[in-house]
Amino acid sequence: MKRRTVIPFGPQHVVFPEPIQFRLILEEERVVDAIPALGYMHRGIEQLATVKDFTKTLYLAERICGICSVMHTLAYAQAIEELMGIEVPPRAKYLRTIWAELGRLQSHLLWMGLAADAIGYESLFMQTWRAREVVLEMIEFTEGSRIMTGSITIGGTKRDLHAESLEFLLHKLEHLEQALNDIYPVFSDDPLIKQRTVGVGLLSKADAIKLGAVGPTARGSGIAEDMRLLGYAAYGELDFQPVVETSCDSYGRMLVRVKECFQSIELIRKAIAKLPPGEVLVKVKGRPEGEVIMRIEQPRGELLYYLKAGGDKSLARWRIRTPTLSNLPPLVHMVKGARLADVPLITLSIDTCIACVER
Repeated sequence: MKRRTVIPFGPQHVVFPEPIQFRLILEEERVVDAIPALGYMHRGIEQLATVKDFTKTLYLAERICGICSVMHTLAYAQAIEELMGIEVPPRAKYLRTIWAELGRLQSHLLWMGLAADAIGYESLFMQTWRAREVVLEMIEFTEGSRIMTGSITIGGTKRDLHAESLEFLLHKLEHLEQALNDIYPVFSDDPLIKQRTVGVGLLSKADAIKLGAVGPTARGSGIAEDMRLLGYAAYGELDFQPVVETSCDSYGRMLVRVKECFQSIELIRKAIAKLPPGEVLVKVKGRPEGEVIMRIEQPRGELLYYLKAGGDKSLARWRIRTPTLSNLPPLVHMVKGARLADVPLITLSIDTCIACVER
């Protein structure tokens, strides 16, 4: 009988930007089981929403996660608008889409840099994060801040994009696309990257469905699932189709994210070309009442918001299900049978965000 060893992986590790732990059960160098341990950074955000004014809770939502902050404000604003029957101006819907895709770009580029660093490619890491700086410049120029922007609000957007800002975006997108064209062949064709990712962390399409995988984790296993297909914001008018890979491994999940960067650039260009004139904000009167579920696509996958309100200034209930939580069962499945040396990269392939999980 092979000797079994239990070792902790995390909560502090180079591939974990935030704390989570896996207790890995090994037979020699092979993982036979993985037990996740959460709860290192619980913040009580959902409970806090039941005592704060529902308009101020919007800023609380934005601070659930710095990397996908715009997605949280978009989900919260859309949920409140549905509860209150607010019709957002068409121009605001397009602006929301532009900023959401910029948020997706900076998130994916951040992940690509971390993946390059985990494999050992420091120069690729620097190149990728240099490209991310271009995205952050676009966000700062159009929203006034790089991460916590506060641009999306209930009833529309607080800011508008004028001709100068739109011209700046289109100019910067050309530079970003060229940078991605230089980076993409390394991620797709480099022998060492393929050696570390091809056939590593296998998740079949059937297992991805059974275990509830979402986002690039699901699309890397051949599932054309993307909440943007629901048509929220302006996505229903931009001829959108998900990026799908069928290799069902870490390589496929990586390619989905890289290709989605090109897709986000095209979506922003389309949104700018079709940007309608008009106002960007309507007045909000009254208080929300009822129950609503809102689903949008974060960079990591489906984000689900449940809101319950009784006509008071505060919400009666706020429940959030984030993509990392949905992807933890698939991750446990993927690391079983893997070599210990491959566990960090497999874990990185789902792009964990523990701040989103532990509200």
